[in-house]
Order: sequence, then structure tokens, then C-alpha cells
Amino acid sequence: MPATHPPYRLGTRASPLAMAQAHLVKAALMAAHGWDDAAIVIVSVVTEGDRILDRPLADIGGKALWTKMLDAKLLSGETDFSVHSMKDVETVRPDAIALAAILERGDPRDRLIGATSIATIAQGARIGTSSPRRAAQIQRLRPDVQIVGIRGNVATRLKKLELGEADVTLLAAAGLDRLGSPGIGVALDTETMLPAASQGAIGVETRADDGALLRLLAVINHAPTRMAVDAERALLAELVADCHSPVGAHACWQRGTMILTAELLSGDGRDHVRDTIVVDSAATPAVLARRLLEQATPELRALFGG
Repeated sequence: MPATHPPYRLGTRASPLAMAQAHLVKAALMAAHGWDDAAIVIVSVVTEGDRILDRPLADIGGKALWTKMLDAKLLSGETDFSVHSMKDVETVRPDAIALAAILERGDPRDRLIGATSIATIAQGARIGTSSPRRAAQIQRLRPDVQIVGIRGNVATRLKKLELGEADVTLLAAAGLDRLGSPGIGVALDTETMLPAASQGAIGVETRADDGALLRLLAVINHAPTRMAVDAERALLAELVADCHSPVGAHACWQRGTMILTAELLSGDGRDHVRDTIVVDSAATPAVLARRLLEQATPELRALFGG
């Protein structure tokens, strides 16, 4: 049916992947509410994280570089809701902003580009990544490789590989799928490379005091994904993990039971702890976080606020 209200303004980063995710949210809302195309206008924003590409994200302000401009537009009323890759959203959010919905999760795994497996990466190869987690995980498995920092959107990173700035890189499978490139690279199972917390999940935020919009957006929430992402983010909060902390976390459902696995690593991957827990309450992720910190060496614990 035609929209009977002013168009809702959906804020998003301007990268091709972010725009693709914004269109997924728009399509989900249109289908859920019977809205026409004019009901939602996508408002793209070039964030600081998109502009500053010559330094690692962890060195220039962390995940807030992706969110703060979108937050400002949301809180000023320039947009009505925002779409985010949940792995890029800081664990502690402003009280005035609420996470209204999470779409069903895409493939949470990493894809290896430039080799057919971890084992077949050439001796001493240059691995292009600015992710402390990926760098630590790869070095743990292949201590002979070199880490070369590369940032940018998916196309930019693939181009840098093509130009020989690195031999191998890693990208999120869900992002490649959403960009229409499901055949690029080799997916690494979560036993080999535990993903970043919330990887593959798309979240929608709005103002916490806008009850009408919260209800409209809640219709597209995928409850199993939301519970899994909440568990992963709760673990990060207990760890006091930031962009400098190499940590992997993934919650999955097995026969109606949520299983949360997490690992902590030193920057070079040599120091490492990993553990799994059955999530039976909201407090369980914090239990796992404390267990990991207890198992970690003092040096490793120091990276996680322990």
C-alpha cells in the first residue's frame, strides 16, 4: 500500500557494502509493513572511518569512527533510524539510542583470498589486514607470515591485493555475499578462524524515546540472531575489549541451545586461550569472559582490561 506518513530517513555509511545493507533493511521493512518504495529514503554519510584509510582503525578512535556521525544525525532528527554492521558498533552505546532490530545473520565466517587454505599460504607471505584479531589468528597458525596493514572498502582491499601490496587477505563472507561476490575466496570454518563478535549481523538503531518507531522496526527483528549477538556483545563488555584487543566470539544455535565460543589472543598469536559455554541466562557470557581471563597469562589478561 502507498505510504501514509512522511518518508522515513534511513542513515547509513556511504560505502557500497553499507548501502547494500541499507537496501536490505529497507526491503525488509517494506515487506513487513506493505510500504511502497517512497516510504523510506536512504541518507548516506561519509564517516571518519571511511575517510581516514592510512592508519589502523584502532589507532584513530576505534569503532566510534563508524558510528558517531550517524549517531549525530539520528539524535538531531536529520534521520529516523540507522543501519550498522554490528561488528563495527562499539559495545557501550549512548543511552539515547536503542538497538531496535537485527536482521537474520549472514555467513559469520571469514574468507581467505589469495590461497586455498591456511596451510597453502606461501612461506613468508604478506597478509594484508588491519584487524588485530585476524592478524593474531593467522600468526598463531602461520608464525612465518608477515602482517601488512591495509584498510578500505572491499573493492579497495581486493585491488590492493591485485596490485601486489599483499599476497593474501581475509574478508567477511557476509559482506562478499551482500556485494554479490559469493564465489570469492575460501570460507574458513569457525574452528580455524573464530569470527569477530557480531560478524555477519546487520543492526538497526533509532532514538530510545521514539516508541512508535521502535515498534515499527521490531517487526523485522530476528530473535535468534538478536540473542546470539547480545551474548557476544555481553562477553565483550565483560572483557572490556576494544579495537586493540584480539578477540573472537561466536554464538550459534544447536538443537535449540545457544553455544558461545570465545578466544583471546596476544598480538602475535603466540599467547592464546579459548573456551565454550552453554548460554542459559543473560549472565552466562560474563561467566565465560571471566573464565577466559582466569586462564590467560598476566600479559594476555592485560590486553582485555583484566
